[in-house]
Parts: sequence; structure tokens; C-alpha cells
Amino acid sequence: MEKKINQIKEEFQAADIHMLPVLIKEYEDDLRNGVVSIRKKYQSVLVKQETEKNRIEAMKHYEREYGEYQYICGIDEVGRGPLAGPVVAGAVILPKNCDILYINDSKKLSEKKREELYDIIMEKAIAAGIGMVGPQRIDEINILQATYEAMRIAIKSLSVLPDILLNDAVTIPEVTIRQVPIIKGDAKSISIAAASIIAKVTRDRLMKEYDELIPQYSFRENKGYGTAVHIEALKQFGASPIHRSTFIKNFI
Repeated sequence: MEKKINQIKEEFQAADIHMLPVLIKEYEDDLRNGVVSIRKKYQSVLVKQETEKNRIEAMKHYEREYGEYQYICGIDEVGRGPLAGPVVAGAVILPKNCDILYINDSKKLSEKKREELYDIIMEKAIAAGIGMVGPQRIDEINILQATYEAMRIAIKSLSVLPDILLNDAVTIPEVTIRQVPIIKGDAKSISIAAASIIAKVTRDRLMKEYDELIPQYSFRENKGYGTAVHIEALKQFGASPIHRSTFIKNFI
């Protein structure tokens, strides 16, 4: 007895990605319009996944180039530009056979996708570390030095000592591990991109917590960046304890 189209649709919906080619083959001779449409939809899913796999493989270029090193660590930061909150650095050592799809520069991902990937990265990474430097320290030593400090903290917090660091654009002072600075590395290296994601998610979560405590600055929406709403709140309420004095002197 011929299966109803809705039953076939449910089969495809419930199928693991690895089962899709089997189902497509199984129903290739069913020429009903509804079944043809279902097959085309899931063939498109497979094409998109293959494209994503190829993109991820391309993002492993530097990891392959330095493949003689056992523990390759990606380093990136978030929060150099905001008027408030810390600068946060991420350090991630991924397994050599890392199969996580959709990792990318955190700025190119939706908040939902970053949150999903954060959990997967933290589960699958050999080691992951976070470094955080607050506003007072930023004012004291300047944002560049604070960024380096956050990166050093992130490296020290790893449970495994890296053999080499792939950094997004910078060379970190006072670090003896070999470093490879890569311009726009968060879009070119899967390790750096993973670090950018955990740093971004960590900082965004923190800024949402600050928003609960001091809601007048709309930190949930602006994450401390100098939006019109944020600057207007600064003029109205003055600085909060998490504002960077050296960043806001032109506004208050």
C-alpha cells in the first residue's frame, strides 16, 4: 500500500542528516508532486550541509599549516570599543578532527546561533579559557594593554598548555608560547572563530546581568556600546560603576 505524502513528510522530518540520502533514494521513483517537493527540499538541505562542510574545511587552513603542533589555541577578544563593561578574551583548543559546523566570526552569527555554538564548543573543545579585564583596569593601563592582559589570563586559565597560539591580528607581549598573528583571523581560522564566539557570548551574558542591576543604560540592547540611547542616558544619569572613564569624557 502506497504511503500517504504526510507520512513520508514525517519520515523526512524525523530523519537524521545521515539518513536523508537513504530516504531520497527510497522515494526517487515516487513522482507525486508532494513527494517530489519533499525530495527537492531535503536534497537542498544536503547541498547546503556539504557547502558548510567545505567552508569549515577552508577555515582549518592554519590549523593544517601548523599541524605538527599538538595543541593549537585560537585567541580572540571582544569589547575593545564599548563605553562600559570589561574587555573579554577567549582561548580555545579544538580537537584536530573538529567537526563542529557553522563556526564563524562571532559578528557574522545571530545571537541564537552564537549561544548554540557556545555550548557545543565548550562541550567538544580540548580546553577553553576566558580572560576578563574590567573598566577601572582599562582606564589605568589603556584598552590595548588591557586586551593583552585579558588574553594572557585566558591562556593561563586553560586546562592544557598550548603549543602554539593563533591570534586575531595581534602579538601578545609577555607570552613565551609561539604566536601567529592572523589579520581578520576570526574569519579565517576555526580556532580563532571559536574563541571569538565564547568571548562574545560570555561578555553579552554579563552585560545582560548588568542591565538587571542598572537598567537605565539599556545594556541588554547595546552591550555597552555608544548608541544614541546609551549616550543620552549617560548625559541624564552620569556614569555607572562599570563605565570606562577614559571612554566617556566627551559625553559627560
